[in-house]
Amino acid sequence: MKILVIDGPNMNMLGIREVNIYGSENYETLLKLLDEVALEENIDIIHFQSNYEGAIVDEIQKAYQKVDGIVINPAAYTHTSVAILDALKSVSIPTVEVHISKVSEREDFRQINFIKPYAIKSFEGFGIDGYKRAIIYLKNYLKGKK
Repeated sequence: MKILVIDGPNMNMLGIREVNIYGSENYETLLKLLDEVALEENIDIIHFQSNYEGAIVDEIQKAYQKVDGIVINPAAYTHTSVAILDALKSVSIPTVEVHISKVSEREDFRQINFIKPYAIKSFEGFGIDGYKRAIIYLKNYLKGKK
């Protein structure tokens, strides 16, 4: 089973930016967690991070017929990117959304979420552990479809 994990803008700044919201665990800790989950769950995890919307769209398109599922933290693009939503729709790959913070309880402008209605599940407010939850959920979902 192959899962693509996509992180949007500023995720590479974990542990540096707004520690009161995103926690003190850094980006390298997140990548290490993904490696551990891949090993524990016997999943091939491909990770991609970009601060550029078009690069994320390109990565989603490249995943067509190459991965079984996508876990995405679109970060700020959650609230602005119809292009990322359209890319996800175009490849029809089961997608789980994840957010480190509880975005549904944050600023008004963050209440717009273009990805959530498309995603099969959304995890928010669990810190980086939300990625593990999202991957395991997606793995079980995909196994159930076979």
